[in-house]
Amino acid sequence: MRVLREGPVKITKATIDAAWRRRASGQRLMIGDSECRGLALVVNPTGMTWRFDFKPRGMDPRTGRRFASQSVVIGNPGSHAIEEARTAASALKGRTQVGADPAAERKAALAAERVARAKAEAASLTVKALIDLYAEKHVATLRPATQRDVLSRLRLHLKPIEAKPAVTIGRTECAKVVDVAAKAGETTARRVRDYARAMWAWAQRRGTLAEDARNPWEHAPAPGRDVPRERVLSAEEVGHVWRAAGTLAAPYGPMVRFALLTLARREEVTAMTWGEVESNLSAWTQPGTRTKNGKAHVVHLAEPARAILLTLLGAEAAKPMPAMPKADRLVFGIDANRPLTTHSWVKRELDAAIAKARALASAEAGEAPPEHMAGWVLHDFRRSGVTWLAGAGFPPHVADRLLNHVQGTIRGVAAIYQRGEFIEERKAALDAWGAHAEACGEGRGQPSNVTALAHRRRA
Repeated sequence: MRVLREGPVKITKATIDAAWRRRASGQRLMIGDSECRGLALVVNPTGMTWRFDFKPRGMDPRTGRRFASQSVVIGNPGSHAIEEARTAASALKGRTQVGADPAAERKAALAAERVARAKAEAASLTVKALIDLYAEKHVATLRPATQRDVLSRLRLHLKPIEAKPAVTIGRTECAKVVDVAAKAGETTARRVRDYARAMWAWAQRRGTLAEDARNPWEHAPAPGRDVPRERVLSAEEVGHVWRAAGTLAAPYGPMVRFALLTLARREEVTAMTWGEVESNLSAWTQPGTRTKNGKAHVVHLAEPARAILLTLLGAEAAKPMPAMPKADRLVFGIDANRPLTTHSWVKRELDAAIAKARALASAEAGEAPPEHMAGWVLHDFRRSGVTWLAGAGFPPHVADRLLNHVQGTIRGVAAIYQRGEFIEERKAALDAWGAHAEACGEGRGQPSNVTALAHRRRA
């Protein structure tokens, strides 16, 4: 900005009024006062201020030279008349004569004021308000499934302390929250502790909570430890799941079978829309906004998967395929296009159907009642599928692409240069897996066109 200096002159009210009329865009006018050396009227395009310029006494130890000129804003003509501005400037001048630095003192005072204001704001920030702020500023950027998990756990398990100021929460309160959460399961307790710890750390990084304060959740004890799942369903168990899913009404049963056939994540399947499916039902493109790694992913649909979609469309044999629903319609939606959320109920129904079928088969064979099928979850489909594909001779890098894993067999420098998607190999793999799953469901074991190669590898 251009600076125009005038004076010194004896500043009066008339001088101030005339200077205000002379203000111009892109220009700063400074008028020195002849009655008080160092005092100046600064006229900016948007306002006016009184400024006092001075040189601190002594030498700067860093440069060995006299201190550079400093400035202090006293106020403006609205808050300080000319005589008041001169009185304040004279007082500052007297203090500089005894070695004081009004500019440094003002900076320190402003900094102390900011700290006090931040502490006051932090003291009034309740745990509930912190969760709401965290949800708006950070959690909203995460995947929808992660958003639901984080916020549901925080709001449910931190409810006993939600009215307390966040800065007053200590290790005792944290331990109590974790202990209560542990009644719902060890995994729940660990998730609550980890999510709360991450929220506190986020608030400290952005200055909402004091950064130098200790995170009370940092060493909060939580039971057990996270152990990577290793469950792989056998061919017989895949058959049990396939047949049990057939006992559930649409869209619940079809959703389970579709997840098994595509090896997709549960949330990816339940959020699938008809607009993501090719018009000939040959492929399903998952948008990057919903995948775990943020990358769009094409899923080949084997014949059994296409058959599920045709059934949902109401297709009839020897007749043209019905028109596709609107692009935003959920493939496995319920009611007014709502996604499935009753996953626990679906799992209980599957387990009950499997137990009933196994008990009936044992009774017909005259055998003792079988033990319960080992615990499993829908996410185990992914591990079970790629494990079977490895035994059937499909290479690991194809399995990595099937699961949409960024880091897998191809990693490091190789991953930078290897950008192949292995589309044809992925099609062949899902076709083979689909035939295997269907054969298991029908009790036929391994399909005739697939040969297990595990024994060849050992040889």
